[in-house]
Amino acid sequence: MTDVRIYISGMGIISSLGRGITETGEALQRSQTGIRPLDLFATASNQPLPVGEVAGPIEDESVPRTHQLARLAADQAMAKSRETPDAVVMGVTTGGMLTTEALLKKNVQDPKLFRLHATGSVAEDIARRYHCTGPALTVSTACSSGAVAIKIALEMLRSENYKRVLAGGADSLCRLTYYGFSALQLVDPDGARPFDRSRRGMSVAEGAAMLLLVANDPHHAVAEILGAGLSCDAHHPATPHPHGQGARAAMQAAMEDAGISSTEVDYINLHGTGTLDNDISEARAINSLYERQKPLMSSVKGAFGHTLAAAGAIEAVVSAIAISSSLVPATVGCDHPDPDLKLDLVIQPVQRPISTVLSNSFGFGGNNAAVVFSACGKYKPNRTCTKTQPMTILGCACVTGAGNTRQTMESVADGKTCAGMLGIQHISANLAAGDVRRLKRFPRLALSLAIAAHENSGESHDPSSVFLGTGWGALSETSDFLTRLFETNEQFPSPIDFIGSVHNAAAGQIAMRFQATGPNITMTGGDYSFEQALMAASLLSNSIEDTFLVIGTDESHPQLSRLFDRSTSGSAILSDGGGALCLKTAASASGFTIQPVFFESSENNPEVISSLIQCLGQPQQINDRYGVILAGIPAACRHEGEMQLKNLVSQSSFTSPVIDYRKITGEYASASAVAAAMAVKFLQNGKIPEALCRDKPADLGQKGALIIGTGSFITALEVIPK
Repeated sequence: MTDVRIYISGMGIISSLGRGITETGEALQRSQTGIRPLDLFATASNQPLPVGEVAGPIEDESVPRTHQLARLAADQAMAKSRETPDAVVMGVTTGGMLTTEALLKKNVQDPKLFRLHATGSVAEDIARRYHCTGPALTVSTACSSGAVAIKIALEMLRSENYKRVLAGGADSLCRLTYYGFSALQLVDPDGARPFDRSRRGMSVAEGAAMLLLVANDPHHAVAEILGAGLSCDAHHPATPHPHGQGARAAMQAAMEDAGISSTEVDYINLHGTGTLDNDISEARAINSLYERQKPLMSSVKGAFGHTLAAAGAIEAVVSAIAISSSLVPATVGCDHPDPDLKLDLVIQPVQRPISTVLSNSFGFGGNNAAVVFSACGKYKPNRTCTKTQPMTILGCACVTGAGNTRQTMESVADGKTCAGMLGIQHISANLAAGDVRRLKRFPRLALSLAIAAHENSGESHDPSSVFLGTGWGALSETSDFLTRLFETNEQFPSPIDFIGSVHNAAAGQIAMRFQATGPNITMTGGDYSFEQALMAASLLSNSIEDTFLVIGTDESHPQLSRLFDRSTSGSAILSDGGGALCLKTAASASGFTIQPVFFESSENNPEVISSLIQCLGQPQQINDRYGVILAGIPAACRHEGEMQLKNLVSQSSFTSPVIDYRKITGEYASASAVAAAMAVKFLQNGKIPEALCRDKPADLGQKGALIIGTGSFITALEVIPK
């Protein structure tokens, strides 16, 4: 085991305050605000609300605005680097939504024009830009996304499987967030005034920040990342825990991970949105953590606005500026601090040496993250490398067009298709009436799968953490919100549909159902979303003592699915469903384990199949270890995927059954989660249904299953007996 130090060797930022580290630092020193009336798109009101809009031209018509912002920040972060990053991890919630809204408003129906709608397309675009052949991961945990992305990048570097990770967040303004937060009455018409006694809400904003994180290489370093902590309130879809229990848990976890005490923190970069409930909750968390002397503290959202998925990354850059420039920024907008909050806020910028910063990011669904930054070399290394371990499978479940797990496996055994969409009443069969009130198709799928997997585990204790993978999230809520918005001339948007449209809303529902207060992470990486959720679980599982859920699910929508998902655009029927696993890291004498073993881009990577085989072992080892390959070939890249699979089988001389599982499940992004549940059932039965074998051996013996993803990325998950 070796010591691991994680350095920030490059940073980039673009926001309403300016472009680049120098402009941003100077604006913070002058206590400037970038909040001004919206100008990006026309609104029904003659008095648009104040927002944090990036000034000046950034137009590049080839990609949506979020992608443009991400590129500008990433170019700055990579300016001094001659090496490509090993991975890209980004927090994103809006993706190409601004472009999508304009197209839908004009009733455009050409799927090619929606090709960059997905949140995951932003990270993929950045990875492509820098020729990164490793994973391109996307976190969508609402307003904590950027900070969670940094936590995942931190654990990737600690695993020693990666040396350089480009991490951060990006979001552009769009109608969904502008009108959504307004419908919730969370926007201050005078601009955000965090912790002020007259505060009335937040200011929605846009921006991007990227950090090049490197392991054990202090060259060009501006600061270190000591640790990070995650938690979930498991309290309410949109309102934080009133006493800040989740916020405090995240801060405590971050400091424990960093190996420091609360008294060693010089400055706290507060989440501080300016909404009544958020500021009260965070203040109570701070006051419970610090009974006496508190560190310097401020919120910068009165300067930047709330940049949503980019906020945690932007404030990571602010934290590094505080350390490198000895600058504590002011709480812009707070002219009269609320005395009831009992916080001694920095009202004017302070020049003082800062060695350690704690930065908070909290989001919808109670998703909390905190990150600890320090001056380089301030502390001795606290962490050694932490190798990921296989996760024990305690229970599994799936839902397909054929029905629940039992019905699906019966159809598979009979050689029948499981494509199609199960009726919503069948999806909700294991859900109580109170669980499904106001829930539409996607959250019902996710919640039903979580409950079924937990019940299948036989565990008496509820899971503590949730990892959800979804390619497209809640399409019904998104469609209903935008439809009503356009039909009412932008006068009466639905606050309920806005809350439900957030990608991580379903994971929040699962957390509330089980009172799961551990990490709650939603990954939105298109056809590789379940693999990304499993990867996040693997990276974080060492700190999770209880059981946890890993779920992959997507809903199909009669209009949006065919526009967004190229694999469904030519399908005769729409399909959806998903799978769930109840897992634990603790060792067990019997049963099966699952772990991600490979994730690389196939673009500009002609040797990717050879890399996969090298990772798995020599052909003889592959044949000895796996009794079946379940291959996911999305219809959008059917020819490419078939060639990749053919090369894998040929180069490995694989002689056991190979199952093209999307021909069974139908086309949807998270079909690999169903394949994982199928693999578990095959291993439990000790054989593969004869209908799938095609004259090849059906008995598995003690062999495992390999689940392969093909297309623009090659991924591999293994399910094996202990």
